Amino acid sequence: MTGPLEGVLVVDFSTLLPGPMASLLLAEAGAEVVKIERPGSGDEMRGYAPHWGAESVNFALLNRGKKSLALDLKDEAGRKRLEPLIARADVLIEQFRPGVMARLGLDYEAVRAVNPGLVYCSITGYGQHGPKRDAAGHDLNYIGDTGLLSLSPGDAETPVVPPVLIADLAGGAYPAVMNILLALRERERSGTGTRLDIAMTDNLFPLMYWALGNAFGHDAWPVPGGELVTGGSPRYRLYPTADGRLVAAAPLEDRFWASFAKAIGLDEELRDDRSAPEATAARVAEIIAARPASHWEDVLAAADCCATVVRTVREALDDPHFRARGLFQAGLVNEDGETIPALPVPIVPELRAGGADPRQAPALGADNADSDP
Repeated sequence: MTGPLEGVLVVDFSTLLPGPMASLLLAEAGAEVVKIERPGSGDEMRGYAPHWGAESVNFALLNRGKKSLALDLKDEAGRKRLEPLIARADVLIEQFRPGVMARLGLDYEAVRAVNPGLVYCSITGYGQHGPKRDAAGHDLNYIGDTGLLSLSPGDAETPVVPPVLIADLAGGAYPAVMNILLALRERERSGTGTRLDIAMTDNLFPLMYWALGNAFGHDAWPVPGGELVTGGSPRYRLYPTADGRLVAAAPLEDRFWASFAKAIGLDEELRDDRSAPEATAARVAEIIAARPASHWEDVLAAADCCATVVRTVREALDDPHFRARGLFQAGLVNEDGETIPALPVPIVPELRAGGADPRQAPALGADNADSDP
């Protein structure tokens, strides 16, 4: 199938993660995506380790199925080459600091003059206006500035760095796609495009809905690591096993908690965790620590109580469940003919373009020779 976004042209100036992930999702749904890259070096992600073939495996995962134009945007000839592409584009994605596109003559007002139907999506850390709009930052700064990092930071001696780039993905790429699709739908009605200001920090606050609700409604501000879903309850914690693995225990509802407590043999007087939650948690930790992960895997699976042994990434890839769902069947191929699974993306198979055929990320400037890329 061709995909629901067949015929949609996306011109993508972004690099690294948020914008490229957003345009990857659009490409998976059938859009034609043309990356605009710096001559000589291209997207910074191309140089990231580890390499797979000539370039970064991360670049290959995020940029499969796209085209590449290497243009010097500070050069008039480069900008001239870009003009016909901008004129017929449906979507433009950029990820520069505010003001950079204006200095290049590619700000929204300038491109709208030649293409009033363009959906112009800007992804930044702090947005296009506000006191922090020009501040440098990365994911850790964004989740730190919004308070998200404070909710479960680990202890002071061994603070925990989250394993996921939350702001880039949940605050940047996914909201960008959502708003691009909404803007395209609105354009069908109005005939005009729009400017989308995607601020990654803004979009982190909905992830803390429960913390905001407690604060707004009851003036109860969250205690770091001390709330229901951040480790403050025996019912939502990580418990080490005898062999150094972890049990992810999340039996929040009473029926699951009762099953969990019975399965592990928790003392009757500690099963009502409301009276002495820390005493209950300490005893659960002691019980779990007495047996290896293999024991708890069998016991907890039989109890079906929202408690599982934490998997390594390798174990997760071998899980029969994910294999049965076909997450890692699509092929990615490099210039040497080597193949690896493509990155699973949150587009259901029925709406993807191209099926599971192997596809490549573009070589830098691969489409420069095309007279109409």
